[in-house]
Amino acid sequence: MYKEVLRAMEGIDAYYIFSLFMFMAIFIGVVIWAFKADKGYINKMSSLPFENCNANRLKKGDNRS
Repeated sequence: MYKEVLRAMEGIDAYYIFSLFMFMAIFIGVVIWAFKADKGYINKMSSLPFENCNANRLKKGDNRS
């Protein structure tokens, strides 16, 4: 049913092309940002989940590593 509705619409191909270009632009932008980002910031953000886990263990008195 949906295929017939989409086929009947004029100019629907433009939306497919637009969405592909938007995806590619955002993907390339994120890749560029990742390579240009400060490595200290990346390391700090990557260790945040472990800091929270370690803080919870210290509060409970669990000294496992």
